[in-house]
Amino acid sequence: MNSLKERMLAEIEKIAIIDTHEHIMSESDRKEYAVDFSYLFAHYNSSDLISAGMSPGLLESVRFPLRRFREKLNRLFRSGMSLVDPENESMSLEQRWEALEPYWEAIRFTAYGRWTLHALKDLFGVEDLNRDSYRQLSEAVADSRKPGWYRHVLKEKANISRSIIDLGTTEVDREFFSPVIRMDHFIAVADRADLDYLEKESDMSIHSLADLEHALRESLAKHVSNGAVGLKSGLAYCRTLKYEKVTHHEAEVVFNQIFSHLGEGPSWSEAKPLQDYMMHRVIRAAIDAGLPIQIHTGLQEGNENRIINSNPTQLIDLIIEYREAKFDLFHGGYPFIHEWVSLAKNFANVYPDMCWMYIISPTVSGRLIHELIETVPANKILGFGGDSLHVEGAYAHSRLARQVISNALVEKVESAYFSEEEAIKLAERILKDNAAALYNLC
Repeated sequence: MNSLKERMLAEIEKIAIIDTHEHIMSESDRKEYAVDFSYLFAHYNSSDLISAGMSPGLLESVRFPLRRFREKLNRLFRSGMSLVDPENESMSLEQRWEALEPYWEAIRFTAYGRWTLHALKDLFGVEDLNRDSYRQLSEAVADSRKPGWYRHVLKEKANISRSIIDLGTTEVDREFFSPVIRMDHFIAVADRADLDYLEKESDMSIHSLADLEHALRESLAKHVSNGAVGLKSGLAYCRTLKYEKVTHHEAEVVFNQIFSHLGEGPSWSEAKPLQDYMMHRVIRAAIDAGLPIQIHTGLQEGNENRIINSNPTQLIDLIIEYREAKFDLFHGGYPFIHEWVSLAKNFANVYPDMCWMYIISPTVSGRLIHELIETVPANKILGFGGDSLHVEGAYAHSRLARQVISNALVEKVESAYFSEEEAIKLAERILKDNAAALYNLC
């Protein structure tokens, strides 16, 4: 008879996951940008490379084939962040590998590094990434640009039934994805150029704060009619999650300052009353539309971010005020994991989402699964979101998540916390049923 560990993993592998969060590029984009080994360094492991001492300009030289896609993402998300210029735009494949190699050797033991190795081994048949294999991997990546690759990776290999995708558009492949949409650009208005952009998007004139609120609702209605299943906010990358209660007049003063200024608008701190006010309007609009709200909490991808901005406890006032809203709080709140769990335990409208967590730290994720099981009602735990730019990352992350969840459930059964049958039912809840119910994907 198979061991409990083998039986548990086998049952969990049968579950067709509903993946709560991805940024996966379109299959047509992948055909253009997946040209060599650098494709697998689109993000995450790139942050570790910089942390290991690689200069941002050298990193951009190594992954130069992805440059246009990263520019496209900036446009889609209206990020306002300029890309670092590459040090050398004409490096050969060999030169790019030689530039990467010493830093790769430094990060290959992080969870990001192992995530990369799992992807290249399982999907491209390359056992390791080194000076003897980078050409083989590059050829395998280029050769994989063929019809059916997404179906092969997401459906056949990862057994992901659907991924909720945040890509700045509702125009996604509905065989694999259901879109969420960001309304952050209605919140983070900073100058006349931002207002001009919102006028074009909403096809409305915006001359007052009331116009801005109306444009927000009209824009959201269009996104809902086009199939958006939720909203996403990523503003913890650039400001605190503390959204104060602001009067219409206080917000209007800031709006008028922006509207009447032909150059730069107010600073972020000066614009905060308007931002805070508009976040309240976005939440109310989401409630009226029946959409859950995904909020980035905890670790920000990239380097040199202000982690204090993303402490999830700063959301408590919003959570209390908008009891009808459904807040999907991302990323385990890492490193504020216990605070994040306490919010999900105490508030009926908070859903703890483990997206990204397993490749931040599988060890912490395993402990966190135990803590969630012991503290949070089973109908709220959201067990997986790959949070990747490429399908290979979603696949490798899903494999790791299944293993971590399986191990935690085995430990719970072995300690007589619950039965094997209960563990399997719980796995189905946290990997499929809860997300299906929250996002109306049933």
